[in-house]
Amino acid sequence: MNNPTEHPLVRAHLDAVDRYTAPLSDERRRELLADLLEHVRVSLAERDPADEDAVRQVLEQLGSPQQIADAALAEEGRTRAEPETSSHTTLTLVLAVLPMPLLLVPVIGPGLALVATIVAAVRVAKAAQWTRREKTQATVLLLSPILVTPLAAAVVAASSGLDLPGVLLACAVGFCPAPVAAFRLARSAARLRTAALITTPR
Repeated sequence: MNNPTEHPLVRAHLDAVDRYTAPLSDERRRELLADLLEHVRVSLAERDPADEDAVRQVLEQLGSPQQIADAALAEEGRTRAEPETSSHTTLTLVLAVLPMPLLLVPVIGPGLALVATIVAAVRVAKAAQWTRREKTQATVLLLSPILVTPLAAAVVAASSGLDLPGVLLACAVGFCPAPVAAFRLARSAARLRTAALITTPR
């Protein structure tokens, strides 16, 4: 591995710092990550970047992602929010994908699906383990049924009439982005938990 900053441990470490410093402005986080990358690059310049022990030593010198985040946040009078427990994250993800099966419930299904989507979006906005960019993207996907479903219904109505199967089809199309959001959030949360384990000093 010619570039030490591409080492999985380095990427995991910086990824965790990025997430823990989510309350900071995007510009401040970019500056912080650039400084950390430069420190890693210089520190590993004369070492074997494939030597995992050497990489770990450099990362331990930097401090844990939590310590780095706490110091950066303290400069702006902020504190680091602890990530949600896995049970809370699971509940959020379940609410995100729940609208799809709820659409099969007669009469009240679409309404319940919309409520579940809104609750999931609120939970995502309040969660600590996702960055602002991830929250924005997920919120757009989760709330897109509000616009996409009526458009899909209009297309179905124009082509074959809006009977019950047509309504269900329009709702299914409208709520398709929700599982995509849940998948991306789940993958991001899993990466953060992995990063926290990997970057814990041995």
